[in-house]
Amino acid sequence: MRIGLKSLFVAVAVFALTSSLWGQKVKSKKEGEAINAINAATTVDDRIKAIENVLNTFKDTEFKSMLLQMAMQLEVQKGDYAQVMFYGDRILADDPKNPLALVTMAGETARRTREFDLDKDEKLNKAEKWAKDGIEFAKTAPKPQANKYDEAIADYKQSIAVAGTPDAATWLRLGQAYEDASKWDDANDAFDKAASAPNASPQVKNIAASKKTEVAKLRGGAK
Repeated sequence: MRIGLKSLFVAVAVFALTSSLWGQKVKSKKEGEAINAINAATTVDDRIKAIENVLNTFKDTEFKSMLLQMAMQLEVQKGDYAQVMFYGDRILADDPKNPLALVTMAGETARRTREFDLDKDEKLNKAEKWAKDGIEFAKTAPKPQANKYDEAIADYKQSIAVAGTPDAATWLRLGQAYEDASKWDDANDAFDKAASAPNASPQVKNIAASKKTEVAKLRGGAK
């Protein structure tokens, strides 16, 4: 029986918020301005252009992995399968074990495979392998250091403050930082804002709901 790609995507996407996206620093004022321009963009296409501007202008940016993952999810929102795979391949070129890229590529491939496609089995087998690899790699990937929580909270709050339209994913990351710091009320508030953001995709809403359930369980366990 084939794995449930929707639930798997949510699990790995949650993981991606807590792994490699911590501790990056801008290396110049211009790089910071270029990154802020991503958050300030008001359309998906403009945001993707702003991401590409950072990647092309600042070749050594520490935000490369995060920005490529963001671009891939924006293409998911647009429904552009070719571009989803384009960004997925770019992510895997640098990080062959990237869970979010693998599971996103798996989900988008499976979703577009039709009953009478001549290569149906080939597509689904490839999608299932990506998905299984993604969840396995997620289990062993490094976790953020505890002393990074306050720093991450401050960074995400600043990003939200300067953005014209705060990105739903940034609210998710802020919520995760609060959760890791055991600040349950702040975490719930951030996840609520992620789900209600104008640019929140169905995946983001699913993740936010899942995280609120997790926070409730953690809060109960702490008591």
